[in-house]
Amino acid sequence: MSDGTTIFAPASGFGRAAVAVIRISGPASGSLIESLTKRLPPPRRLSLRTLRQPATGEVLDSALVAWMPGPGTFTGEDMAELHLHGGLAVRSAVMAALAAYPGCRLAEPGAFSRRAVENGRMDLTAVEGAADLIEAETDAQRRQALRQLDGVLGRKVADWRDRLIDLLAGAEAALDFADEGDVDDAALDAALQSKARAVRDEIAAVLADGRRGERLREGFVVVLSGPPNAGKSTLLNALSQRDAAIVSEVPGTTRDLIEIRCDLGGLPVIIVDTAGLRDTADPVEAEGIRRTRKRMNQADLILALHAGDEPDDGSTALISDRTVSVRTKSDLGALPDSDIAISAVTGEGIDRLLGLIEARAEASLGGGDALVTRERHRDGLTRCRDHLDRVLSGPAFPELLAEDLRLAVRALGEVAGKVGVEDMLDRLFSGFCIGK
Repeated sequence: MSDGTTIFAPASGFGRAAVAVIRISGPASGSLIESLTKRLPPPRRLSLRTLRQPATGEVLDSALVAWMPGPGTFTGEDMAELHLHGGLAVRSAVMAALAAYPGCRLAEPGAFSRRAVENGRMDLTAVEGAADLIEAETDAQRRQALRQLDGVLGRKVADWRDRLIDLLAGAEAALDFADEGDVDDAALDAALQSKARAVRDEIAAVLADGRRGERLREGFVVVLSGPPNAGKSTLLNALSQRDAAIVSEVPGTTRDLIEIRCDLGGLPVIIVDTAGLRDTADPVEAEGIRRTRKRMNQADLILALHAGDEPDDGSTALISDRTVSVRTKSDLGALPDSDIAISAVTGEGIDRLLGLIEARAEASLGGGDALVTRERHRDGLTRCRDHLDRVLSGPAFPELLAEDLRLAVRALGEVAGKVGVEDMLDRLFSGFCIGK
C-alpha cells in the first residue's frame, strides 16, 4: 500500500546520547543493510556490524543491527533498525548514507504508523492509542492509551461492523428476492430488528460514559475563582510548589489565566489561576475577568475562594454543583462557614483540598477504562446509533432500511479507519513524531 519507496528516520531523541536508533521500512531495507554491512544479519536478532559508506567503504560506526523481514513487522513491510553510538556526527553520517541510497527517503511524521494502517497491521484506533501513549503524563492516561493500543475499541467496532454487515447482506438479499414466494418477510424483519437493536443498545451504552475518555486525555480542569486578594495565586504556587504566579497585595495583579498541570493519584489535573472578580473600569482587567468567567463555565471543578479575614461580598456564591467554597488564610483567625478552610502559609487544609480534587477527578475521569477516547470516535458511533434508530423506528421502505444499515456500517468503518478518512489521516499523522 506504500508508494514503493523505503523510508528511514531517527526513532530516538535528538542531541547527544549513549545510543541513537534509526528505523528503516520498505522494499529496499534488506539490500540497504547489505550495502552498509556487506552481509544480512540473522532475522530478528541484534547483530554487531561495522557500518560502511557504500560508495567509498569508509567506516561510519560499529553498531547493532536488527533485520526484520515482512510482513510480520510493525509496518507490514521489510524493516531494519540501526542502534548507533549516539553522537551527532555518527548519526548524521549514517543518515546521509541512507539518503544517498536509491529509492530511500527521510520519513515524514507518522509515516511508519501510517504504513502500519495501510498494510492492515493496525487499525486507526490502535494508532491513536500509540500517539496517546507517547503523550501520556499520568498512570491513568498510560492505562487508557495501552488499552487503545491493544485494540480494545478496534475489536469492539469490528464486531459491531461485522454484525451490521450481516444484517445489510440479509436486507439486500430480501430486496433482490422480494418476489420469491418462499421468503418469509415477517420473520426476516423480526430477526433484523432484534439484531439491530442489540448493536444499537451496545453502542448507546458505550456513548453514555460522560465523556470520561476524552476528558482523561485532556485533563480535569480546576479553576480558582474569587475576588482580588482572595489567595488564588498563593494557592496556585503552594499546589505547584513553585512561583508560578506573581503574588502581590495590589488588587488586580493577576489579569490573565495561568495554568499548571498536576498528577494527582495518577490523574491529570489542570489548575487555573484567574483574575479577581470585581467591577472595574480598567479595560485590560475587565478582559481578564471576562476570560475568567468563560473558563469557569468550561471547568470541571470551581474552587470559589474567599479570604477568611474579609467579609463575604457574594462573589463566591455557588455557581453550580461543580463549585466548592474554600476559605483561605485560615491562619489569620476564625472563619465563617465553608466547605473547606486552608492556609497556604501553614499548609493547613491543603492535603484535604488535594484529596477533594483527586476524589472529584477520579469520579469524573475514571481510571482509564473508557472505550471512547476521542471526539472522532464519539461522532462516528453517534452517527451509527442514529442510523440504527431509524432502522428501528418502524415500518419503512426496504430500500431506505438498507441505506441506513449501509450508512451505519460506513460510520463504524470511519472509526476504525477503513473508509473515507484520507484527510483525517493526513491531520492525525502530521502530529506524530518523526520515526513513529
